[in-house]
Amino acid sequence: MESPFLGLHTNGKNPKKFYGFHTFAEPGCPVSLSGAFRDNIRHFLRECAVLEDYDMEGMPVWRTFLVYESKGVVLPLFTVEENVKHSDSPFCDYCRCAGWSNHFVSKRKYHFIIPVDDEWNKPLDEGAFDIQSHLLHGLIHCNGFGHLLCINGIDGGSKIIYGRELMDLWDRICTTVHTRKISVEDLSKKHMMDLRLLYGVAYGHSWFGRWGYQFCHGSFGVKWHNYEKAIHTLSSLKLDQVIDDFSFTNGYEDSCQKTYNYFCINFTMFWEKPALVLPVKGCSWKISSGTPVKSCTFAKGNSSKCRKFSNLAANMDSRWPVRRLEHVADVIVDALKEKRESGNGCRKGMTRQEVRDAVRLHVGDTGLIDHVLKSMNNVIVGKYVIQRAVNRSTKVLEYSIQDLNNVKFGAFPATAPKTIHAFGIVPGKNSCEDLYLFYTYLFKDYPESELIQLAVQTVLCSKHFVKEWHFRDEEDDLLRFVCRLTTSSLDLNTELFPDFSPLEFIVVPPYSTIGDLKVSVQNALRDTYFVTERLVVTDIVELEGMEDDEVLFGIIESGSELSVRGFGLDNESNLRYEGGCESWTVRCKCGAEDDDGEKMVSCDICEIWQHTRCNGVEDTDNVPRLFVCDVCCSNLAPVQTQCGLGFEWDQSYKVPHMPELTMGSLYCK
Repeated sequence: MESPFLGLHTNGKNPKKFYGFHTFAEPGCPVSLSGAFRDNIRHFLRECAVLEDYDMEGMPVWRTFLVYESKGVVLPLFTVEENVKHSDSPFCDYCRCAGWSNHFVSKRKYHFIIPVDDEWNKPLDEGAFDIQSHLLHGLIHCNGFGHLLCINGIDGGSKIIYGRELMDLWDRICTTVHTRKISVEDLSKKHMMDLRLLYGVAYGHSWFGRWGYQFCHGSFGVKWHNYEKAIHTLSSLKLDQVIDDFSFTNGYEDSCQKTYNYFCINFTMFWEKPALVLPVKGCSWKISSGTPVKSCTFAKGNSSKCRKFSNLAANMDSRWPVRRLEHVADVIVDALKEKRESGNGCRKGMTRQEVRDAVRLHVGDTGLIDHVLKSMNNVIVGKYVIQRAVNRSTKVLEYSIQDLNNVKFGAFPATAPKTIHAFGIVPGKNSCEDLYLFYTYLFKDYPESELIQLAVQTVLCSKHFVKEWHFRDEEDDLLRFVCRLTTSSLDLNTELFPDFSPLEFIVVPPYSTIGDLKVSVQNALRDTYFVTERLVVTDIVELEGMEDDEVLFGIIESGSELSVRGFGLDNESNLRYEGGCESWTVRCKCGAEDDDGEKMVSCDICEIWQHTRCNGVEDTDNVPRLFVCDVCCSNLAPVQTQCGLGFEWDQSYKVPHMPELTMGSLYCK
C-alpha cells in the first residue's frame, strides 16, 4: 500500500490542522469543552477540523488530520453533519435495537468516519454511511446519544492500526465532546470464534468492556441476571476437568493432548495479554514437536489470577465500609472450613444458598452478604483461597476452600498424568484449526452438559452493550443543570412510551436569572428535537413562585436536576419517535417486549410481532407470506371443535382458497 505521508492535500482555503493520533482528544488537547454535546460538537468542528470544499449528498464534511508518528503516515478523521429533516432515513434503526425507540427524533446526526487505508487520501463517496469496512464509523445524535457502528483494525481491514487503538481514539472523542450514551452491537469474531464469548469467559465482560461498555439488553428475552449467571458458569470451568472429558470423546482422541496444550498456553496468555492469543491475519501458529523452551505448568482450577480480598474490597464500588466487607469474607471462610472439616459426606463444597444461610447466622444484612459472594472466586482471604466452580453431578455452582500453602501455582497436583510443557511456537497452518476445534468442543458441544450449552447460548444472545457518561458538574464558575420536560407538558402517546421524558443538560453563566434559565432550556429543546420546535417553557417546578428576574446563584445549587413545564409541542409531526411513526407491539414467547434486532414476523390477525426463530422458522428461511401466531391459531380453531369454516379441526387443515395458510401449532405458512 502506498502510505499517505504528511504531504496530504486539502483545499487551500483553510490551513491544515495536524494532531497526534494517540493523543488527540485527551483532556484539554486540543480543546477543553464544558457544555452539552449539541454545543460542544460545533466548537469541536470549528477548532479541530477543516471544512472540505465538497459535500456528501448535500451534507457538509469536515476533516481532521491525525499523525501516526511511528508509521510516518497521516490518516483522516471525517465528520459529516446529517440534517435529519432532509435525510432518506430520518428514523434510527440503531436506537430501536438499543431500546431507545421512545426517544424524540433529533434534528442532526454526526458521523465520525475513518475509511480503510487505501481511501485515506480520497474524499468520502456517496453511500459512505452504509459501508461496513470503515476502520471507524460512529454516529452521535445531537442529543448526545449515539452508536458505534464498526471498528476494523488489523485483522479487519487495516495494515497499520490495531482495533484497540481505534477504540482508544473513539473513547477519547466521546469523552471530550460529552456524549451521554453510546451503544454497540458486538458481533466481533477472530478466526470464526466469537470474541464476546472468549472475553466473557476470560474477563467477565466483552471486548468492548475494556472501555466501560456494559450489558444493555439481550436478544430473545435475555436479561442482565441471565447474562451474569452464564458468564459465571463458563468462567468457573476447570481446565483439567475439561481435558478429562475431552480425552474420552469419540473422534477427538488423536489430537486431544496437542490441542489442550495449545489451548492452555494461548488461553492463559489470553487471560493476561489478549493481543497474543489471536495472531495477525494471515499468520497462524502451531505447537512444535521440538525441544521445549521452558516448563510451563498450570495450577489445577487456576484459570484466572488469584487476588487478595483486602485489595479487592478497597477498590469495590460499595456502600459498605471495607472493614465490613472483610468481616463477611472471614465469616465465609469459617463456614467453608467447617464444611470441609466436618467430614459429612464426600462433598466438601457449599452451594451459594448454603453459604448464604451459614453466614446469615452471624451477619444480618443479606444485601451485604450477596455483594461479597459475587466477588468470591479465586480470592485470597487470610491463609485460604476461595474458589467457585460448577459441580459436575448437580450442575450447580459451589464454593470451596483451599489452604494457600497447598495451592502450588504453576504446577498440577501429583495426580495429573504429566506436566504440560510450553513448546516452541513457530509459524504453521494447523494450530488455529486446533484452537477452533477445542473452542467448538468446549463452548458448543460440551459433553452431557445442557447447563454449559445454555450458558453459551445466553452469552451469544447478549450482543447489545452501552457506555454511559454521567452528568458531572465541573469545578468552574458556570452553573449546570439537568432539566427534564415533565410528562404533563408532552400530551403525546403516553400509552405507547409511558417512561419517556426528554432530559437535557443546560449550562448557563453564574449571573443568570430564572428567566434566563427558562430561555436556555427552551432554546436547547428547540435546537435538538423536531417536536419541540415551538415549545414555550413556562415554569421550573423547583423554582415555582419566584420571579423570573431573580438570580440563580444562591437560590439553587449547580448540578441539580430540575423539572420543566411548557406548551407548544408539535403533536402532529411525523418526526416524533426514533422508532418510527407506526405503532407496533412486540410480545414473543421468549419474553421479548421490544425490538432487539433479531428477525421478526407479525401475526396477520393480531399484528403482534414475534421472533421467527421462536416460532420454528430459521434465520436462513424466508418469512412466511401468511403467519398466524399460537394464540390466534388456538382462538380460531380449538382442538376437537368447529373451526368456524364448517370443518373439523386438523393440524394439517388448509383454509379454503388459501392453500398456503396452514393452521399449525407453531406458525402457519
